[in-house]
Amino acid sequence: MHLVTGGAFNGKKQWVKTSYGLEKKAHNWHSFYKTDKTEEWTESVVILEGIERHVRRLSEKEEDPEAARIEWNKELAGWLEWEKEEESRQVVLIGTDITKGIVPANAFDRMWRDAAGWCFQDAAKQARRVIQVWYGLPQIIKNEGEEI
Repeated sequence: MHLVTGGAFNGKKQWVKTSYGLEKKAHNWHSFYKTDKTEEWTESVVILEGIERHVRRLSEKEEDPEAARIEWNKELAGWLEWEKEEESRQVVLIGTDITKGIVPANAFDRMWRDAAGWCFQDAAKQARRVIQVWYGLPQIIKNEGEEI
């Protein structure tokens, strides 16, 4: 699993498309900005975009941010298990970093921000590669020796 993060509108999506050769490679692209329901994956490369939005939906279901984190980790484990079933499989998570900047005044938004930070940390721990993209430029934060 790879985690790609960075600021809003900083080129994460385009970087993933280019770096993973998705113009020429069959893949499943799921956007959590559109729906939380993930369709059945039919390709060996799966992109899950908008994971911070998914964490928000999990947070809306639970008043306790730790409960959202527990649910996130169950899903994360499932994605990792799917990936491990075949060597050619690759899951790429794309998420906008919402943990920097001004702390939200709204209590729910503060809870969501906390939950997103914890969930991103959990994903980064599990990921083989973590890439931060700012202004279209990638910075590899973690790399366990594999190529894209």
